[in-house]
Amino acid sequence: MSFLRTVVNDSLLIHPPGFYIIGFQTLPFVNLYIIFLAFVYVVTILFNILVIQVIAFNHCLHTPKFVAVGNLAVIDVILNSCTIPSMIKTFLIKDNFVPFNLCLMQMFTYYTFVTLESFALAILAYDRLIAICFPLRQHSLNTLWSMSCIVGLSWSYSVGTAAFCTAIMTRLSFCNSVRVLSYFCDYAPVFRLACNDYTLHWALSSAFSMVILIGPLIFIILSYVSILVTVFRMKSLDSRVKALATCVEHLILVTVFYIPLLIIFMIGFYMGGIDADQRVLSLSLSSCIPPCINPIIYCLKTKEIKTTAFKMLRKVCVSA
Repeated sequence: MSFLRTVVNDSLLIHPPGFYIIGFQTLPFVNLYIIFLAFVYVVTILFNILVIQVIAFNHCLHTPKFVAVGNLAVIDVILNSCTIPSMIKTFLIKDNFVPFNLCLMQMFTYYTFVTLESFALAILAYDRLIAICFPLRQHSLNTLWSMSCIVGLSWSYSVGTAAFCTAIMTRLSFCNSVRVLSYFCDYAPVFRLACNDYTLHWALSSAFSMVILIGPLIFIILSYVSILVTVFRMKSLDSRVKALATCVEHLILVTVFYIPLLIIFMIGFYMGGIDADQRVLSLSLSSCIPPCINPIIYCLKTKEIKTTAFKMLRKVCVSA
């Protein structure tokens, strides 16, 4: 393999033509697992595009809450699109080589949209917090403009941090192994292959992992503490049930997304006690399944989306 050598600040940097993805080395029936993920990908695309269309073409849904829901649907489509097709290529077609620049692009895309997924769940918690705790001021506090600004800020932060972390990968030299033990060009497995110092990369990955996981999760927990306090102050049992019912779908999404990632992060990154293939399997499931589940839950649990979706499907059936 021919390595590209670049001189930066009198230091020789060695960049390989690309990397070989070698996850799932001991996992039996890996082909069946990838076929399952291909099905997950089809469901992700179909249901999220349905949610996006329902929100885009129904002016009644052009509200702060559904701006946040539509934002999550867009993120889900891109998040699974950056990993599952490449997994099909790698593990079904058996073409596991990824060019260096494409590897960096995949790394940037994945971490941008994982960060956005975490922030999108926090934004939905903010929407519930305002709706339940400040019902009389809801329309002045949570406007379409303010929600759009919050979503825009989350995108700016996510793109900026992912771009910076990906850019500093070009300052590493890869003079030995180019075999990445993951299911895609994952940040930590790639920088650990470097033959020069990667302390900065380890520190940044630790810090940003805490920020994008723990930060939004703490906000979500505090939001629901406030919501519970407000709900239990309500005199009517019926009002309590209705208020809590509006939070069910969001709580399911939070559980599905955060719990597996936190377990993997805490055990694998700090304790180092998780088997490599178990880590790859758990991480691939925890990052691929939530984008598939999210739109299904919102279609089934949100009356406005369910009603509009059925109307659209009836029109398609009648016209056909």
